[in-house]
Amino acid sequence: MPVPVTALYAAILALMLVALGINVAVHRGKFGIPLSDGGNPQLLRMIRIHGNAAEYMPFAVLLMGLYELDGGAALALHMSGIALLAGRLLFSLGIWGRAEPGFGRIAGMSLTWLAVAALALLNLWQVS
Repeated sequence: MPVPVTALYAAILALMLVALGINVAVHRGKFGIPLSDGGNPQLLRMIRIHGNAAEYMPFAVLLMGLYELDGGAALALHMSGIALLAGRLLFSLGIWGRAEPGFGRIAGMSLTWLAVAALALLNLWQVS
């Protein structure tokens, strides 16, 4: 069974993850730090932006795919996918220039958690 909605968001999120990984590599080269963060707070933020995305994106995409395979509503998938994309973008921008929690970081994580929780609940609803 095709999963076009999940494929759409998975592809966009994968490109975002690759871009964040390249960003870490560029910053490593810029600072001459081949491993870890070398105590550099800017590189640490870049690593965490990428790491946080790698921690949340795959599980969200898995939940999207399972829900779509079980015949879930396309509108719910799009709403969750948009919330996830917005959350990841806001989080990245929010932590990019400063370590202190600000609007982007807080809103971004909140949207990410909301999307993952909504997808988990949608899956539970679908199978009950």
